[in-house]
Amino acid sequence: MEETISLQDLFKTLKKRLGLIIVMTILAITISGVVSFLLLTPIYQTSTQILVNQEKTDATNFNSQEIQANLQLINTYNVIIKSPAILSLVIEELDLDTTTTALTEQITVNNAENSQVVNITVQDPDPKRAVDIANMTAEVFQAEIKNLMKVDNVSVLTPAILSDNPSPVKPNPMLNMAIGAVIGLMLGVGIAFLMEYLDTTVKNEQDVEDVLGLPVLGLISVISDKDLQSTKLEVASRRKRA
Repeated sequence: MEETISLQDLFKTLKKRLGLIIVMTILAITISGVVSFLLLTPIYQTSTQILVNQEKTDATNFNSQEIQANLQLINTYNVIIKSPAILSLVIEELDLDTTTTALTEQITVNNAENSQVVNITVQDPDPKRAVDIANMTAEVFQAEIKNLMKVDNVSVLTPAILSDNPSPVKPNPMLNMAIGAVIGLMLGVGIAFLMEYLDTTVKNEQDVEDVLGLPVLGLISVISDKDLQSTKLEVASRRKRA
C-alpha cells in the first residue's frame, strides 16, 4: 500500500522539529558572519578610463568612419592592456611582488557598447595599491601603444582616485549571512524530515494505527507514583480490616 503524506503531516513535522530548524538557521548565519567579517580578506575596487581617439590632440572632429575604425581597435586594445608586455612594465614601475598572470586576474577591461571609452578596473586588498595599478596600467598602455601599433590615439579620460573612506566590494557580509540563513533553513528542514523518516519508534495510539494498520480498542492509563502509593495504602488497609 503506497504511503501518502498530507500537508497536515508536513506542518506537524515542521512544528515538531521547529527547534532544530531554528538552531540550524542561526548556526548557518553565525558561521557566514564569522567567515565574512574575520576570515575573508576585504577586496577594494577602483577604475580608470581611457579614451580611444583618432587624433590625440583633437577629440571633437570625428566622422562615422573614424569612429567605427576606433571601435574596431578597442577589442585589440582590451587584449593588449592585459598582456605581459604592459603588465610586466606595471609590475616593474610599482615594484609589485606578483606575476603578470596573477595581476591579469586582478584587472578587468571592458567598454560600453558603441563607446570609445575603455574602463580599466582593478581589485586588490589594498585600496591605494588598486588605485596605483589602475593609473599605472593606463599610463604604461598609453606610452607603449605608440611603439606596439605605431599610433597615438589613446588618452587618459578619468584617472583612478583614492577616496577618503574606501569600502570593499567583497565580501558582502549581509548578503553572505542572508545566503547562510537560506542554506541553514533548507538544511534544518531537510534534517527534520530525515529524522522523522528514520524515527520508527511507537509513541502513541496514532503511531500504532499508522504502523499496524489496526484500530485501537483500548488504552491503559499511566499511573503516577502518587496514585500508586495511594492504591497500595488502600489495599493494605483492606487487608487489615479483613
